[in-house]
Amino acid sequence: MAKNLTRVLTREQAIAQFMEYIVPGVLRLEKRYNRHPDLPLRREEWNNYTDALCKNGEISDWQYENWSQPDFCDG
Repeated sequence: MAKNLTRVLTREQAIAQFMEYIVPGVLRLEKRYNRHPDLPLRREEWNNYTDALCKNGEISDWQYENWSQPDFCDG
């Protein structure tokens, strides 16, 4: 629950961190293997990232369950 957390990330902050830390690796994989956007990979990476944020107490259960995928994950 968010009330049990002292501070949570906003969706915009989470997306900014995702774009900075996770997306470069995704783009390298796409370039190496596909040479085109791998949308399932992008979505899986976002889901893994938000799961980790939730487990670390950086976002609430509600945020984890209700945030939509960022635009990057749609191509």
